[in-house]
Parts: sequence; C-alpha cells; structure tokens
Amino acid sequence: MGFFSTIFGLFGFGLGISIGLVAGYFLFIYVQSSDVENPEIRPLVEQDSETLERMLPEIPLWVKNPDYDRVDWLNKFLEYMWPYLDKAICKTAKDIAKPIIAEEIPKYKIESVEFEKLTLGSLPPTFQGMKVYVTDEKELIMEPSIKWAANPNVLVAVKAYGMTATVQAVDVQVFAAPRITLKPLVPSFPCFAQINVSLMDKPYVDFGLKLIGVDLMSIPGLYRFVQELIKDQVANMYLWPKTLEVPIMDPAKAFNRPVGLLHVKVLRAMKLRKKDLLGASDPYVKLKLTESNMPSKKTTVKHKNLNPEWNEEFKMVVKDPQSQALEFLVYDWDKVGKHEKMGINVIPLKDLPRDEPKVLTLDLLKTMDLNDPQNEKNRGQLELELTYKPFKEEDMQKGYEETQTLEKAPEGTPPGGGLLVVIVHEGQDLEGKHHCNPSVRLILRGEERRTKHLKKSRDPRWEEEFKFVLEEPPTNDKLHVEVVSTSSKLGLLHGKESLGYVQISLSDVVSNRRINQKYHLIDSKNGQVQLELQWRTAE
Repeated sequence: MGFFSTIFGLFGFGLGISIGLVAGYFLFIYVQSSDVENPEIRPLVEQDSETLERMLPEIPLWVKNPDYDRVDWLNKFLEYMWPYLDKAICKTAKDIAKPIIAEEIPKYKIESVEFEKLTLGSLPPTFQGMKVYVTDEKELIMEPSIKWAANPNVLVAVKAYGMTATVQAVDVQVFAAPRITLKPLVPSFPCFAQINVSLMDKPYVDFGLKLIGVDLMSIPGLYRFVQELIKDQVANMYLWPKTLEVPIMDPAKAFNRPVGLLHVKVLRAMKLRKKDLLGASDPYVKLKLTESNMPSKKTTVKHKNLNPEWNEEFKMVVKDPQSQALEFLVYDWDKVGKHEKMGINVIPLKDLPRDEPKVLTLDLLKTMDLNDPQNEKNRGQLELELTYKPFKEEDMQKGYEETQTLEKAPEGTPPGGGLLVVIVHEGQDLEGKHHCNPSVRLILRGEERRTKHLKKSRDPRWEEEFKFVLEEPPTNDKLHVEVVSTSSKLGLLHGKESLGYVQISLSDVVSNRRINQKYHLIDSKNGQVQLELQWRTAE
C-alpha cells in the first residue's frame, strides 16, 4: 500500500501543478482587470517641481541656465581618450612633483616620498555645460562646469626615521567652475599665446585618505577640517581675480615683436655682366627680408660701371632669425622699360654670428634652384658686411599685459597736447543698395584719413592705424566715422555710396586713455564698425 500510495500521490501532485499552470496562463491572457488605466503621458514642461525632482535627480546645467551650452561631444571625446590622458597626466604630475618634493622634504627630516601607484581611475570628468563670452578684445573666455567623481588609486610611500608609511587617496569628488581665458588671439598656431585659469567659486573637494589601511577621514572633526583647508588653500591661489597663467608661445613670436636689428653694409660688386648694348650696366642692389611686410631697401644706381662700390649702410628689423633670410637682388637700371635682373642670392640669418660683423662675398645666381644649369654661368659677385644685433631681454616687452599698456606720445608732440591713435579693426553686416566695397573715412578737425577699400565684403577687416597730432586734448571734439562704398566699375551712376556713419565723442577717450568697442552706424539697418581709440601724451 505504501508503494502505491506514493505513486498515486506523485501523480496527483504533477497533475495538479499542470492543471494550475494551464488555468493560470488562460486567466492571465484572457481576463483583464477593469480598474487598470493607461498611464498619462505629459510633456516635461507641464510637470510640477516635485515630479521633476523624482524623474531627474540631477538636472544638467544647460537645462537650468540657457546661456550654458551642451558639450556632449567633449564628454564623448574624454570618454574615448581618458585611458591615454590618464597616463599622460600622471606622468606629467610625477615629473612636476619630483623636484618640489626633493626641495621640501629636508625641512621635515623625511628621507623620501615616492609614488608607488598613481592612476586617476577609469571615470573621466564630466562637463555639465559651458558658457562662452564674446568681447571686443583679442581673447576667448570660457566658463565650463566640471564634475568629477573618480575612482583613483594614489599610493604614496613616505620614509622617515627608518620607517615607511603608505598613504592612499581614494574616492575623489571634485566640483569646480573655472574661467578659462585664451589670450591674446594671434595668427600663429595654436592661435593663442597664453592660457589664464581662475576659479569663480570655491571648489567642492571630497576624498578618502587611508593610512596603513585605516580611513583617516572617519576621525571625528578631521574630515571637515581637511575639506575646508583644501578649499581655502585653492581659493587663495586661484579664486578670481587671481589667475594661473600658462604660457603657450614665446611672446616675441606670438606678438610678432622685433627681436633684433640687422645692419647691412653693401660694399661693392665685382665682374658684373654687361646688360646694355651700347655701354656698361647701371647696377643697383635691392635688399629684402623674407617673411616681412617691411618695404625693401635700395642702394643708389652706379651708372656705366661693372665693378661698382657703394659702401652704403641699411638697418632692417628682424622678427625671427631662425626662419628669416636676407634676400638681395642686383638690377640693371633702365631709363625706359623694366629694370633687368642681373643676379640673386640669399643669406639665412641663423648662419650669422651675434654682435659680430661678418664680411661675405657671394656669387650672383640666375635663380635659387641649385639644380638650374643657368647658375653655372659667371654673373659676378657681391660683397656685403652683415652684423646681427639681438635686443637685450630687458629691452623687450615680456607679457601680454605689457602690450596693453599705452605708449607715450613721440618726441616733438606739442606740450599740453598729445597723439590720438585710431585703429580701424573691422565692420559687420554692412549693406549697400548698389555695391558693397567698403572703406572707412575718418575726419577730425578738418584732417581726413581713409582706409583701403575692400571689394565685395559685408564683414570687412581692415586692421589699419591712423594718428592725429593735436595741440590740446580733444575733450569737446567728435570724430566723424563714415563707411563708404566705391563702385569697382567705371561709370557715372552710383559711383559712391554711404553705408552709414557715426559721431564719436572723444571726451571718454581722453578720460580712459583707451576705448575698444563696436559702434552701430546711423542710416544703416544692422551695420557696425569696431574702432580702438587711444589718447597718448608725452607724460
């Protein structure tokens, strides 16, 4: 009986389970509750604040502040590049920390401090948004909001008195809002000379600190003390208006400043070839520095002379002796027609000694192509004496801020007066009824200045400077600025057209010494012109 009862029991249990599953399935599929309603879908703008807080525990900054832009592309870039950035940043941090540690540890009788492990972890910082400011100066200002909840592994071994202790930093959180300024913007890669970084608010810093496996931050009072200490120390160094300045480019190259003078003395030429059919040649020498906008220098013409002597001296401003070269050409002067080239050659400035005269005798070539067979012909020689004198460091401006200081008026300026400098930078949204070839016309006290006209440009850039010497400060004067378009076609109809004008009171320029701003043009729909005005005195 016991055996059969067990068999029947198992059979009944299995049958009951099967029937229950089939019945439950059909009830679930075919029987629906009548009191269940479809969820109501509403836009986020119609939700109340409490619902939004439950749905979005952390609202991005670009949602709360419309002047912040999304930078998802930057976060995606950091995500992919972080493994490589982690190694590069850690290596740089070690290189920077080593000399600082070596200088500081003797003060505390510590034998050594070494990084046993240094990694920033697998989580990159996140940019919550970025605000960009547009100014009339040559600079770019950005204010990103950065949050970084990291899992770094920083293990430092400190050895003192024959004992070694290990300190580990873990679970770092940093929230910061820095202001990053790229200035000045220059036409040389990477297009800015300096990075200035400052903090707009005290940063939030949180981390764990373990000593021999014990969490020091769990000690009562120590956590808050360390956190406030770090905030205050960082704020004292970098809280705005204090800044961290990171130079990117050499100031001389960034601002395209002169770094020296090249003294050139053209001595003589020998055995020049005869160019004129009825007599000897009439040679002169033309000198020019490569990569320079300065006009070329010319010697006098020596008529009917194949072995002329000049002994004439010239001074040329050098901006980059490593890349610039002195190019000289010898021409045969003709009273009628084009002057004929007699020969050419080039001297790289990097080959010249500093502050020492060097006499060179160079062959004249047909072209600068060394493989040109025409260069094998004898065209004569030119003898020069060259002396490159670099400026001393104390004679050169060293920073961007110094370039912003106003120069003094030159000697000869009337006493009590000064020099008004007007720099015409650019125009925007200029419109003409018949043509738009704009130039700027400046009128002050009857004196007129004019920029070059640019063809077919609604957003022209001139970057031209004009100077007015005045016997007294122009406190009651106005500068008349007019943008004029000149037709590029010949004809009497619509030859000139005014694109707008503005009258600028100069009293503010005298008070502030410098103004750089955009002015809306009268009689123009949207036209603007950007001018920089400076008032320089001899004092």
